Amino acid sequence: MSNAVRAITAHTFIGDFGQMVDSLLIECTASLPVVDATDFELKNGYTNCTATLPSRGVVQVMAQQNTLTLQVDPFLYRADFSIEGRGNAQGFSFGKADIGKVIVQDADLFTEEEKCGVTYRLYEPEAYGPRPLVLFLHGGGECGSDNLWQLTGTLGAIKLAKRLPDMYVMAPQAPDGGLTVEEMLAQMEAHGDPFKVDIGADTDSGKGDRGWNRDYLGRVCDCIRGLIAQGKVDGSRVYVIGMSMGGAGVLKALSVAPELFAAAVPICPSMNGETYPILENLPDVPVYLATAYIDHQAARHAYILRACKKLWAAGRRDVEYTIFTPEELETYGIVAQPGLTERQIREANHNSWVLVLHNEYGILDWMLAHRKDG
Repeated sequence: MSNAVRAITAHTFIGDFGQMVDSLLIECTASLPVVDATDFELKNGYTNCTATLPSRGVVQVMAQQNTLTLQVDPFLYRADFSIEGRGNAQGFSFGKADIGKVIVQDADLFTEEEKCGVTYRLYEPEAYGPRPLVLFLHGGGECGSDNLWQLTGTLGAIKLAKRLPDMYVMAPQAPDGGLTVEEMLAQMEAHGDPFKVDIGADTDSGKGDRGWNRDYLGRVCDCIRGLIAQGKVDGSRVYVIGMSMGGAGVLKALSVAPELFAAAVPICPSMNGETYPILENLPDVPVYLATAYIDHQAARHAYILRACKKLWAAGRRDVEYTIFTPEELETYGIVAQPGLTERQIREANHNSWVLVLHNEYGILDWMLAHRKDG
């Protein structure tokens, strides 16, 4: 960060592909030069889920007293971006690491909670009497203890709270076991393809240190039971939805507390030696599964279909399964662009939760139409 800059604040929002920057506020140490958008160049700013389509960068500059506000064509916050000042703005260059404060639009809809040994965010509706609750389980990249990343890493909890303002939305954060997602993947890659479907493997998570293990999910369910006991939550209308590792977490939650949930939506759930048997022997809870035609766990949809066929043959009419086509994914900007590697294509397709959270096929409506008897 140059000497002309005192502090930088990033203003962000949660778009379809996660946290996006829409403006940057620069507090300056001296009087402001005359600058415009052409004096700033954005580097490593991308707009799509594979971080390959560049943003147009700074589109407008506003100056007021000793502050500059750079309005930008929104780009992914997760990339290691930088702003380079040129001409009259030469002293105003900075990188992502120089940003001192990040404001997330609508994050303040949620309160920060830590109860039952669970770190979570809770959206509470302005409504009287017991209300429905939607439990949102994030994917593997949002594990941790900051009690924020589960709101910002992907489209999810904030989208649900804005779509369902008269319902509770609970967004716990799974523990990371002391590993970043990059370290976890490196460990998995050391033993082969990290996304291989290994149904025969003994992968029971038990009280494991990372992710949606059964012990932690049991405590999450205890938190919900507490809200029911307080008269805040309608015990007949508790739902659970999640993606990827969180989709697997949905299946595990149904195994841990099948009596708690009125319906569930696992999106691209990881299939392994723990989740596949749960799905094959699904508890008596209505479930709607959704995946892309293929994603980074290449055989995921085949195993899901095999389990669903077994359930359907046994008479289960409360189990639905949708596989999104390439054309449906492209409608939401999830595109297999020329020049992408096979891995990039699969990573892009993994974002199939975007379609579900936009209520394609009425999946959210289907979930919320269910109510437990008794």
